Amino acid sequence: MKIIVPMAGRGSRLRPHTLTVPKPLIPIAGKPIVHRLVEDIASVLNQEIEEIAFIVARDFGPQVEADLVAIAERLGAKGSIYYQDKPLGTAHAIMSAKDSMSGPVVVAYADTLFRADFTLDTSADSVIWVKQVDDPSAFGVVKLNSNNEITDFVEKPKEYVSDLAIIGIYYFKSGETLKDELQYLLDNGIVKGGEYQLTDALENMKQKGMKFVPGKVDEWMDCGNKNVTVETNSRMLGFIAADGQENLVSENVTMENSTVIPPCFIGSGVTLKNATVGPFVSLGANTHVENSIIKNSLVQTSAVIKNAILDNGMIGNHAAFNGKFTSISLGDYSVIE
Repeated sequence: MKIIVPMAGRGSRLRPHTLTVPKPLIPIAGKPIVHRLVEDIASVLNQEIEEIAFIVARDFGPQVEADLVAIAERLGAKGSIYYQDKPLGTAHAIMSAKDSMSGPVVVAYADTLFRADFTLDTSADSVIWVKQVDDPSAFGVVKLNSNNEITDFVEKPKEYVSDLAIIGIYYFKSGETLKDELQYLLDNGIVKGGEYQLTDALENMKQKGMKFVPGKVDEWMDCGNKNVTVETNSRMLGFIAADGQENLVSENVTMENSTVIPPCFIGSGVTLKNATVGPFVSLGANTHVENSIIKNSLVQTSAVIKNAILDNGMIGNHAAFNGKFTSISLGDYSVIE
């Protein structure tokens, strides 16, 4: 099994946090978004992951590429890096990794997280991950027949046709077939809005009689902007704590007259002095918190926070914050005193 992860966009809606770090590497509960994504996919697949192919922009730089390869290797997989030089749509992005498209593959966009407990139907030609939503008009949705097979893909329906929204994760039994269909779009200039779309390839495959089925996830979490990213961090902390399978608090934490209210992620080298932290807080490695109360917030590495009361805060790497604001979004290396 191979996983293909298009992630060429930095994430403009999450600025300033994505000016120095691409959005898929923003940590959620102590691990980069893309790390948690591929871990959760691997748990659903319950198969050995042979390769994880990351599609990035060239300006991400060698350190980001090395970090991504390391994520794959921690899952026992080969890490490959491909480049999408022009933003020409989802199909074009996936085809950037065409050399890795063989055998069973999963395509997953790196700005979403999920929780699921379904068994992958490997007899199907494709499994589309979906989530039941209250307002399907804001999403692409799938229609099902009585055999639980997908009969149609509908983009942002104005009238109700289905409440099963496509979350952006797809399994294909044959990477070769997917590659052929995507290549057909590129060769014939089949575009919508100036972009090559994966959904056009899916429609062509369905018209040829290929079997598509849904994989219904229990939770779907977005990381599109600051508020939803902080919310996703909080929800993920709750899930991890309930699972009890991941240690969220490092053994190397210095505490002086301080309290941690779980669930929280507290990274290595964190110092807490006269502080109350939690619930639902992530503090990255080597962060210093003093004379502060923090809840429902996401703080990255080596930040310094003093004299603060934070709720719904997001603070970047090496940032310094001294004050009594509440809901803030402070990017890397910023200073507020």
